[in-house]
Amino acid sequence: MPAVISLIAISAFAGTVFAADVIELPASMGKVMFPHKKHQEMLKDCKKCHEKGPGKIKELGKDWAHKTCKGCHTEGFNGKKGPTACKDCHKK
Repeated sequence: MPAVISLIAISAFAGTVFAADVIELPASMGKVMFPHKKHQEMLKDCKKCHEKGPGKIKELGKDWAHKTCKGCHTEGFNGKKGPTACKDCHKK
């Protein structure tokens, strides 16, 4: 019975993480409020950020974010480019 309860709790938590509207990422230049749900709806492909499929991004950090996020924002998606200036993402 405890195993079943644990599985239910883990499933509920995982669903909450994947469905999060906005994820707050701490950073030395100021926190980044990442609109996760907006990116999910726009990209419709989790593997653009999550190479191994949905779940926590193990490599997530400054270097990864600057390469992945800024790279995608510079290239644009469906003609829409995202913010690339420090202050556009980092808020003190």
